[in-house]
Amino acid sequence: MTSTAHRVDTPAAPTRVSRRRVLGWGGATALVAATGVLSYRAYDTAVLDPGGGPAHAPWRHWRDLPGPRGAVAAAILAASPHNTQPWEFAVTDRSIDVFTDPLRHTGSVDPFGRERYAGMGCALENLVLGCPPRGLAPTVTLLPDGPAGQRIAHVELTAVAPRTDPLYAAIDRRHTNRGPYAPSPVPPAALAALGDPEPPEGLSLHWIADPRPRAELGGLLVDAAEALVADEQQSLDNFAWFRPDNDAEQRHRDGLVLDGQGFSPVQLAVAKLLPPSSRTAGDRFWVNATRDVHTATAAAYGVVTTSAPDDRRVQLDAGRLVQRIHLRATAAGIALHHMNQITERIDREAATGAAATFAPRFAALLPTGARPLLTFRVGHPVRDGRPTPRRSIAMVTR
Repeated sequence: MTSTAHRVDTPAAPTRVSRRRVLGWGGATALVAATGVLSYRAYDTAVLDPGGGPAHAPWRHWRDLPGPRGAVAAAILAASPHNTQPWEFAVTDRSIDVFTDPLRHTGSVDPFGRERYAGMGCALENLVLGCPPRGLAPTVTLLPDGPAGQRIAHVELTAVAPRTDPLYAAIDRRHTNRGPYAPSPVPPAALAALGDPEPPEGLSLHWIADPRPRAELGGLLVDAAEALVADEQQSLDNFAWFRPDNDAEQRHRDGLVLDGQGFSPVQLAVAKLLPPSSRTAGDRFWVNATRDVHTATAAAYGVVTTSAPDDRRVQLDAGRLVQRIHLRATAAGIALHHMNQITERIDREAATGAAATFAPRFAALLPTGARPLLTFRVGHPVRDGRPTPRRSIAMVTR
């Protein structure tokens, strides 16, 4: 669920003001630089209507839908790697089958599909939370066709009296927050309250909050970002999920967009108005943001670990766990940002037969035998995260 701030287009000429350069300037300079840009750019990039259009309608209308389709409406608001939304649903009055779409993937960034299945777990958790308020009790069977099947869950539905859940209430406020976090720490008790009282079988949640190990993990995250952008295939596969303008955002209704990059309102407006950056410039921006914003302001890191990272059931359970953590964080006013570039490099090295460089370094920060599956940072947000595009129910149901 790693992210960068790329845009797909021809890079700006050296004499022009680039999007990447402006994002490092102050607000006044940015406003001056933005002057004179064609008004069409403002229309084309939806500067005046952030979070609008059909691509964002699922965030606005999900509570209004009753029955099983309403539960699916909650599911599609879940987190997923690069906002690929790799899910499909078959809905009846009495059941929901959840499928993974193998074509919606990030290629060499996730060569073994671990992040994709974790994203499916996030959607499944939202779906389960979406049932009780609609008078439905869900009974979940994971992997009913085995680990190789595309059906990742069968959810049997039974009519019950409607009830609410605090996590359900946070579904439409949960957004990945890639912006800076305030310098105040998150107390240990608050961190502990984000996890499950009893983690799912085969999974553990570790918090890295003390200054020295937190700095070491931050350095490892920066190194992994550097290694990922230096790997041309991983850089290309990252780039494939960025949507260059509002037209693409509304057409695809997925992927990573500027609205989700954690910019201030001024930075966001200028970034949308200025000519798009090249892939290389976007890679460099992400590395710099990882070093200067993401790791520099993280109050703590959470790491979900297991002894069986290739087990599909464990991956699904890990996604469900992280979705619950994110919803609890949202309800508590704590920001969360998925940062999985280390495990992406671990898997890339394993897939290519390269010498393992990141696995032993990450292992040194974790309990003996624990293998990392999902990583995220938390902290008190400087500004709220923004919603990102979602495909409609009609687009994801069979």
